[in-house]
Parts: sequence; structure tokens; C-alpha cells
Amino acid sequence: MEGEQLLRQIIGEFDCEGTVEECIPYGEGHINNTYRVVCDQEGKKNRYILQSINGNVFKEPEKVMENIVNVTAWLKRRIQENGGDAERETLNLIKTRGGNSYYFDPEGTCWRMYYFIRDAVSFEQVKDVNDFYQSAVAFGRFQRLLADYPAQTLHETIPDFHNTQDRFCKFKEVLKKDPCGRAADVTEEIQFVLDREELAGALCRLQEKGILPLRVTHNDTKLNNVMFDKENRMPICIVDLDTVMPGLSVNDFGDSIRFGASTAAEDERDLEKVSCDLELYEAYVKGFIEGCEGALTEAELDNLPLGAIMMTFECGMRFLTDHLDGDHYFKIHREGHNLDRCRTQFKLVKDMEEKLEQMKAIVNQYR
Repeated sequence: MEGEQLLRQIIGEFDCEGTVEECIPYGEGHINNTYRVVCDQEGKKNRYILQSINGNVFKEPEKVMENIVNVTAWLKRRIQENGGDAERETLNLIKTRGGNSYYFDPEGTCWRMYYFIRDAVSFEQVKDVNDFYQSAVAFGRFQRLLADYPAQTLHETIPDFHNTQDRFCKFKEVLKKDPCGRAADVTEEIQFVLDREELAGALCRLQEKGILPLRVTHNDTKLNNVMFDKENRMPICIVDLDTVMPGLSVNDFGDSIRFGASTAAEDERDLEKVSCDLELYEAYVKGFIEGCEGALTEAELDNLPLGAIMMTFECGMRFLTDHLDGDHYFKIHREGHNLDRCRTQFKLVKDMEEKLEQMKAIVNQYR
């Protein structure tokens, strides 16, 4: 079975109501295949989201789904206790007709279905400071609602995903092998990484000492993973929970800054255009701390700026590692694309290092 026939068979495995009227590709995601499903129930249009889980990225989709089931159930209880609308403010899974939260098709692909969040939109890029601020409120609220969740009980869906120390070790292994003979042409970038070996292990050491607590983290805190109300542009719900796992709150904060507070695209070649916009940074700090409502410890607040530097450094190091290794992990669209990405991230790291005292002062202003 292929195409529409297969999709209809998969939809039929889930306990959705009505006759399938439409099933079309939906959204801008690059990892999973996503479809919007419309079913007609005697004139009533029931809308759902159908997704396949990318087995190349997530080797154990059952663990991904167990995390999502448990975290969304927790969120639903907390939202209801706070008088919120749990149908819109968190993802709600549709079970299969057999009572499971996912379905494996004959080819071994794992599928899931959610209720469609009504009257909501997402944004691909930061076009407005207020939208960035509101996304920070949403991710801060996500931290607050899950502050008491036993994070250690969650599966690591991608082991060592933000273990920067481990990423540094992998970088050195690839550098030593130099499989494509590219190291001689990027000595400046290589030295940039080697000079920051202590930085690579900074957050890991703080976690090991118990200074930074283990949290439930999202690990993909981009603007487009927040659903906003169509009418008032207020944040409603955090989506894309595949990478929800144990981690550090400062990493979630830092990845948002890396992506959203940069003045240039991730692969900008003109490095003069690349810097950390402190206006956007301040907007995110304000929103994130407000959304957390006191859920963060003093040590977490102290290390928010370091989280921004660390996530940017880690990402740049991963781009450089992939460049040296032959561009196997990140998709490239031109020769040297990963090197361009690496240089952009390293320029951003350097700019943040120079602005570190200002970044700390902004956090202290809102803590």
C-alpha cells in the first residue's frame, strides 16, 4: 500500500470520529511527516494531526511516545488545576482503536494522532519583539508546570543530546581522523573550539555537583514550536514534544537565544552582520522569568547567560565536526555550508562573551 491508501488505512487505526474527508501535508517540520486530517461527522468537521515518527532520528519511538503520554497527562492536570483549557493548552493524543497511544504500520513506521488545536497559528521567524517575548513566556510556563515532574523518570530519546563535553570529545575524535582532509583549511575554527575545552564541560560540572537541577526540558525551543491564538497572538501551547527528556533549563533558554536573538541567518556568510541583539535577549529574559513564576533556582538564573553561550558554542562545534566528517548529519545546500554555519555560531559566541556582563545585568534586572 502506498500514498493515500496507506494513510487512510493508518487513520482507520485511530479512534477518530467521522468519515475521512481530507488528509493533506501540514506544517514546516523537517523531521517527521505531518498531515492534517478532516473527518465529517454528520456535518460536523472534526480535525486531527497525523504524524509519523522519523525512525532514523528516534531509534526507539516507543520511548518517545511514553515520554509524551506521561508529560501531556501531567500538563493536562496542572492546566485544569489552574482553571485553563486543557484541550488547547497542551497536546492531546488520540488513542488507537486498540487503546494504544501509537500505531506501527506494516513497514514498521510509528504513527500517532493528536486533536488539532483550533484557532491557532505558528510563526517561522521572529518578526516582532513581542512575539519573541510571548514565546519566552510560553516556554517559561512549560518549565513552571513541569517543575515538580520527576525528570529522571523520562527516557533520553536522543542520548547525550546536549552533553557538550561529549560533543567536544567527538569533535576531537573526528579531528584526529580528519577523514576528508579538511582540517588544514580550518585551523582558526579548530583552535576556537580547542581554546574552549573548559567551557564545554562547564554546565555538565554544575549538574554533576548538584548546583543545576535536572529538569524536564523541551530541547527544541524555537519560535515555531509555540502555537499562538489567531485573534490576540497570545501563546497557547508548546508543541513538538519528541525531544522532551531530562536536561537543564538553561539549555532550553540558551537555544532560544541562539536562534531567536541573532541578528543574522544561521548560515550568513557576512559575519559583520552577526551579533546577539540585546533588545531581543532582554525581551526573552523578561518573558522566560515571568513565565517560570519563581520555578527556577538562583543558580539557574545565574547561569542563563552561560546557557546561551553554551548552546551556541555546541551548535557551532557540531557544524564544524560535520564539516570535517564529510557533511553526513546536517543537510547542506552548497559547498562549505556547514562551515558557514559554524563560523556564524562562533561569531555569535564571541559577541556573547564580550557582552556577558551586560547579559548578566539584564537577568538581574528581572530576577
